Amino acid sequence: MDTNKRVLHYCPNFDRIMNFDFYEGDIVTERLICIYEKFIFSSDLSMEEDVQLVREIDRVIGKYIDDYAFRKEMQTEIFRVKVKRTCSNILKAVVEGIIRIFEKYEEDSTRNIYISRWI
Repeated sequence: MDTNKRVLHYCPNFDRIMNFDFYEGDIVTERLICIYEKFIFSSDLSMEEDVQLVREIDRVIGKYIDDYAFRKEMQTEIFRVKVKRTCSNILKAVVEGIIRIFEKYEEDSTRNIYISRWI
């Protein structure tokens, strides 16, 4: 199977992400989409760990596009991602940082239960 077809098989949100219209000055969104695209097409799909990361980053960036609250959280937290100097694959380390931000957001958002008050 062609590599691009295999990547697209693991990324059901690819078209929505690549066709997402963001504001002209939104550099964070532009960079996240660029990181997403570079990572999924540079991953070694014969390794199960990379396949899992490709699926996760697709899910995370899909959530970023859909959820305004998560988008705001990501835009503030992305600047706190740290990569060690000894890291051999910087792109993979950044993707893992993005996934950790998403996991932290989901953990925090499931704890906060909003009860609306009816008048």
